[in-house]
Amino acid sequence: QVQLVESGGGLVQPGDSLRLSCGMSGFPFLYYSVAWFRQAPGKEREEVSCISGINGRTSYADSVKGRFTISRDNTKNTVYLQMNSLKPEDTAVYSCAAPGEYKDCGQTYVFWGQGTQVTVSS
Repeated sequence: QVQLVESGGGLVQPGDSLRLSCGMSGFPFLYYSVAWFRQAPGKEREEVSCISGINGRTSYADSVKGRFTISRDNTKNTVYLQMNSLKPEDTAVYSCAAPGEYKDCGQTYVFWGQGTQVTVSS
């Protein structure tokens, strides 16, 4: 059974940092692309970042470029999202997702985690 579990969310102040983790099990991790999405109340879900399981390439939404970094540790079946210089507008539920094996970023995401809340407030 495929499972994605996020952790690392919390309440922080503007300018602080957080690192989110997405742990995966139930499938061979190595060739899976993984994306981070976020959804704030009343807003559409936004793809924040993705790391390819095909070629290792990364992509970022314009709103987070230069502040967020996605990475993966294949030995731990985990993808991380390092978030620096957080802003109140980064407040959202962050979820990780994966398309099928050997599928690249941007293709249909079929596996989803339950999400973790990130709140940036003074």
